[in-house]
Amino acid sequence: MRLPRFLTPKTEVSAHCDLPCGVYDPAQARIEAESVKAIAEKYQANTDPEFRTRAILIKEQRAELVKHHLWVLWTDYFKPPHFEKYPNLHQLFNEATKLAGASGAKGSVDPAVADQLLGKIEEISKIFWETKQA
Repeated sequence: MRLPRFLTPKTEVSAHCDLPCGVYDPAQARIEAESVKAIAEKYQANTDPEFRTRAILIKEQRAELVKHHLWVLWTDYFKPPHFEKYPNLHQLFNEATKLAGASGAKGSVDPAVADQLLGKIEEISKIFWETKQA
C-alpha cells in the first residue's frame, strides 16, 4: 500500500547517532572475566564430557565479551591525554585482550590464566578510576 502523495516525505533523511552514552566501567570486563575463571574451575572439577563441552562454549563466549568490553574502554573512553599520562596503557590493553583471546583464557581452561586476566583488568581499572577522578 502506498501512502497518499500528501503524506509522503518531501525530503529523505538518514542519520546515525554518534553520541556515546558516556557510561563506561571496567567492571563489565571484570564480571565476564570472573565468569571465565569460575567456568574454568568448574570444568576442572567435572569429568562429564557433555558438561565440559558446554562449559568450554560458554567460557569462550564470556572471554569474547571480556575482549569487547576492554576494546570499548580502549577505543571509546581513553583519549590521547590518558595515553600520555599512562604510557603503559596501550601495552596493558594489548596484554589484557590477548589474555582474553585464543592464546589466553578463551583458549585455555586453566583458572590461573583467568587470574592473570583479572590482574590486568584490575590494573586497567585503577587507571580508569584515576582518570574519572581528574
